[in-house]
Amino acid sequence: MPVDARVLIVARDDGLAGPLARGLDQLGWRTITARGPHAAMAAMGDLSMEAAIIDLASCGEDASGLAQRLKAAAAPRHLPMMALGDPAADQTGQEEFDLTLAPPAYPVQVALRLEALLRTAVSEEEFELRTKTFADRGRRLDLPEDRDGGFRVLAVGEPAPQFLALSNALGRGGAEVVGAFTAYTAFDYLHERPFDAVVLWGGENQSEALSIAAGMRRNTRLYHLPALLYLKEGSQVTHTEAYGKGVSDVASPETPASETAQRVLELARAYRRQNAIRQALERARSSGLMDAATGLFTRDLFAAHLARLASAARARKRALSVCVLKVADKPELIPIRKEGWIDRAIPQIGSMIGRLVRAEDTAARLGPEVFGLALPATRASQALAAGERIAAVIACTAFEAGERPAFVVEFDIGVAEVDEGENAARALERAAAKALQKKAG
Repeated sequence: MPVDARVLIVARDDGLAGPLARGLDQLGWRTITARGPHAAMAAMGDLSMEAAIIDLASCGEDASGLAQRLKAAAAPRHLPMMALGDPAADQTGQEEFDLTLAPPAYPVQVALRLEALLRTAVSEEEFELRTKTFADRGRRLDLPEDRDGGFRVLAVGEPAPQFLALSNALGRGGAEVVGAFTAYTAFDYLHERPFDAVVLWGGENQSEALSIAAGMRRNTRLYHLPALLYLKEGSQVTHTEAYGKGVSDVASPETPASETAQRVLELARAYRRQNAIRQALERARSSGLMDAATGLFTRDLFAAHLARLASAARARKRALSVCVLKVADKPELIPIRKEGWIDRAIPQIGSMIGRLVRAEDTAARLGPEVFGLALPATRASQALAAGERIAAVIACTAFEAGERPAFVVEFDIGVAEVDEGENAARALERAAAKALQKKAG
């Protein structure tokens, strides 16, 4: 049994599970396959799985019950649960699953969905912890709320008969469908109003459909919005190419429009849940407990929450890393600092840090020019990459210095992963020491 397995696949045969497991292994999502409920429960008890995938055809009527038992066995860790089967089939009991995908399931497609579901699970865990931290200080966080009304889907492409059939099927499923014939119109709609999913018609101009998907992934506001690519018969676009461009799912005209519509609605439902959690976490900024200048956690609030995070990480068997970002002491900043221009820039810098971290991450102002991040379910190497990404974006921003030329800010960065049994404050000290070492170097 591989001790580093991340995903449990429950299937009675290798027809579906075999190729999926091999593909996920190659993508870094190490898998283990269980042939039945007893083997699945044993694997869950022995290993700290990050997600589970159940083949509905293999498990039959027991699939929902097995999903419940697996989630209970993983507690207090939230276990993302994916089903492989027909989303258009009877949905009774399938509320236990976060997402249902119709076969064939391509490894890169499943990996993308697993990443999104895991981030949602970690965000839900963070919301639970943040609620307790704020309650200790007499503040209440509002529960996540789904946006009212039916799903809104943007359909982008030429009005081909198959595409119109899909739009009609979505409408019959209760979704509001908005049509856009060009990429320019599509992005206008995306910036003007909220959508739960996008359907791209890969007709004669397949490259434009892929460019829209790629453009969405380059936009921080649209990054998580799912996009289904509807390919015409005989298309030269491969599934690997489509998923590599950021497409969430791929369908063909050979698939009944009603089935494809159900797949779109499944993606929309998962996205709306993810968005509700992110917005609930972001509302913490208006709690009255944050640093007034930057909108980030204060030092004391961060210390209390970090201790709770470390305790939860041990109980949930998840990694936890911290990152310290200190404004670098550069010779050209000496007069800028003396004249107080860096102090004036700090509110903008802190606000940028708050927007650049993930919703489940906790950003704090630890000192006049020092910021801290707590990153759940994150290894040290990933935390360093996050810190460097934030520093790189801020380094591209020019800050006002009165009559002097505008200046830029760089950071000394230190990271540390909280070791098993280690005090969280000690890990933060190690990260801060590393940032100071870089300054000395």
